[in-house]
Amino acid sequence: MNRIWRLCTLLRKDGVTYQQYVNELTYLIFLKMMKERQVEAALPAQCRWDRLLKAKDDLLAVYRDILTWLRTSSPAEGNLGIVFADATTIVRDQENLRALIEAIDELPWYDDGRDNFGDIYEGILERNAEESKRGAGQYFTPRVVIDAIVGAMRPASGEIVQDPAAGTGGFLIGADEFVRRTARGKRKAYKPPILTGMENVPDTHRLLLMNLMLHEIDTSGIHLGDTLSADFRKLPLADLILSNPPFGPAGRRPSREDLQFTGAVSNFQLPFVEHCLNALKVGGRAAIVVPDNVLFEEGRARDLRRYMLDVFHLHTILRLPIGIFYAAGVKTNVLFLTRPQGRKEGTTWVYDLRNNMPNFGKSTPFEQAALADFLEFFGSKSDGSDRPNVPAGEAPERFRAFTREMLAQRDDNLDLSWLRETSSSPEEQLTSPADIAGAIARHLTAAMAALDRLGEDLASGTGGGDDS
Repeated sequence: MNRIWRLCTLLRKDGVTYQQYVNELTYLIFLKMMKERQVEAALPAQCRWDRLLKAKDDLLAVYRDILTWLRTSSPAEGNLGIVFADATTIVRDQENLRALIEAIDELPWYDDGRDNFGDIYEGILERNAEESKRGAGQYFTPRVVIDAIVGAMRPASGEIVQDPAAGTGGFLIGADEFVRRTARGKRKAYKPPILTGMENVPDTHRLLLMNLMLHEIDTSGIHLGDTLSADFRKLPLADLILSNPPFGPAGRRPSREDLQFTGAVSNFQLPFVEHCLNALKVGGRAAIVVPDNVLFEEGRARDLRRYMLDVFHLHTILRLPIGIFYAAGVKTNVLFLTRPQGRKEGTTWVYDLRNNMPNFGKSTPFEQAALADFLEFFGSKSDGSDRPNVPAGEAPERFRAFTREMLAQRDDNLDLSWLRETSSSPEEQLTSPADIAGAIARHLTAAMAALDRLGEDLASGTGGGDDS
């Protein structure tokens, strides 16, 4: 992985951006994958991996010829046509390209049962997000967080698993890997989960397809489209929803008409939460990553929370540490809930993994050990039904239970914290000018969004309700 990343640095010196060299890698890894899986018959001889290996002084011309053919002659329908729809290369240094091809060729395809190319690909995406920060957090979730959420929700064989903001596919791949892993050694034949998802950005959708294909996952349920439009009808009701929807201003309101609480909201997070609630089967369950404002804002946000608490069972809120989504100061939570048959009032547990925690970052990476106590607390049931018998309101350090009545007394404000923060604010630790500028930009964006909401409320005569 480190070797590939160093070669990517060479491409950066060749004038290639983060997104562009991720694209370059997907083209090359795909061609190598076709050879390793012995399915190169789907490609003409002039577009196969060995042609790149054998090329001499004409390597760059050969590579461009292969991409041109795949771009112009691939079937318009199917994954091949999508992956290479706009395939071009902007690499100018032939020796940089040769070094990258040789490094990919030398990597072992399988090692102790692991798909190394899939791991390398995910590692490149992670490093891309970590290095660039800007925008990447909208579609990339750290693998350690994905593994913890998937492990808690325990996807099962044959279940319909949905991610309505699929990004590069981390949650879907995690669900598939969990089912494969738990099926090993069992007499019953393995039946994969039915993975469904939607991604609105064409380039990210292409990366999503590539990532799933590298992990040998069926992509027939994956769609390019806007979940907050009529496109959502392409997604079937789900047994399990795993998602980290985009946060922040959407620029416009959702165009779909079925959103009871958030149809007039012009941010991403609230309409996506309502979609997840509506898209669950009775008996289904969901884990949704949300920013803090979903928990405490008034107006439509409060109405949505009340609906969630009255109709669903929000059994767990995990308060995540600040800064683990590659943007300093971003505060996130995971909502774990089920859709029971009929109305059911149950206890909501809050696990605070934020206060009195290290300032995670490059010097203190967020690793699996940080989530070990939470997973032990969560228990072996995906609905949280085997929690320790702790009376509501008591606080064994990091977790506390709240009854529905207690939440109603708080006007359904779910910003629940009882640990006193003794460490300094993560923003006080910022030293990089880019990070400081990013923190300022986020505060300004939040302030402008609040002013926009106030203007909408005044225009509609509601006098101060909040629609975000």
